[in-house]
Amino acid sequence: MRKLKKYALPLSIIICLAIIYLCTLIGIASISFWDANKILLKQIAHINLGMENISDGAIAIIWNVRLPRVILAFLTGGALALCGAAYQGIFKNPMADPYILGVSSGAALGASIGIVMNLSSNFLGRNGIALLAFAGSFLTILLVYNISRVGRKVPVATLLLSGIAIGQSLGAFMSLLMIFNNDSMNQIIFWIMGSLNGKGWDQVLIILPYLLIGCVIMLTSVRELDIMLLGEETATQLGVNTEALKKKILFSSSLITAAVVAVTGIIGFVGLIVPHIVRMVTGPKHRTLVPFSVLFGGAFLILCDTLARSVTSQEIPVGVITAAFGGPFFVYLLRKRKKGGA
Repeated sequence: MRKLKKYALPLSIIICLAIIYLCTLIGIASISFWDANKILLKQIAHINLGMENISDGAIAIIWNVRLPRVILAFLTGGALALCGAAYQGIFKNPMADPYILGVSSGAALGASIGIVMNLSSNFLGRNGIALLAFAGSFLTILLVYNISRVGRKVPVATLLLSGIAIGQSLGAFMSLLMIFNNDSMNQIIFWIMGSLNGKGWDQVLIILPYLLIGCVIMLTSVRELDIMLLGEETATQLGVNTEALKKKILFSSSLITAAVVAVTGIIGFVGLIVPHIVRMVTGPKHRTLVPFSVLFGGAFLILCDTLARSVTSQEIPVGVITAAFGGPFFVYLLRKRKKGGA
């Protein structure tokens, strides 16, 4: 058993790399297994096994479409699962997810404004819709935090209630925007569903630093997060600065979520179900929960996105696939809590 635990993380990393590799080979476009491998070897390792019979279109599909999309799915899923684990630890609430503080509603309103204003083209070197979505998310975080703050403290219950209230209000404004702009309604709905379609290396480079910084912050806070599970009063008595920890985790996690949502739209349930599954397997300690949540979340979203783009010629938004898996699991959690008398 100890040997299994010792090799669990390296084995999980190998499995994730295998999933990235295999899902890069899968797609609607007909590219042979050997041609796809030749392209990957040429682009990654600069090993040329004969590219004469491979078209430029096939190279572009593998290197510029499938591989960056698969890597982006891994980063997105890992980031959402990481933030879900962080929120569940801070709030001591198994139903907490990355969108619980209204980040998704702020992003949706910002993106809707961008879509209505037709800012899909680059603005200041970035996609205007993504910039407004990020701004909407971050402003929502600041608003919720300032509303919840009582002196120098931020009560968790007040923070949750403020997030729900602000999220509902922003959702209402977005609905009004959709009602008065029927021409943009379909585009707004598609964005809200969440999709990795059309994303490439630029989006990978946007999310990667946020995920790396978030992992560092979480891994350096694992001891305090474990103590927080005992309750704020106990954690304070044991020397944990709970208010500083909450600020650090909440703002870093919210910033990561804002960056992800701005790029991919709202992809639900990943941040809710993956930390739960990992916790069932590895236990509640954040030292193992954090890295395994990132790996499992990334692998889960890769598989969902591969299913979304490969089942039919008409691509399905990946948010629909994750919701299809996440909804039943959410019901399972509710039933489990009910049986446990919680």
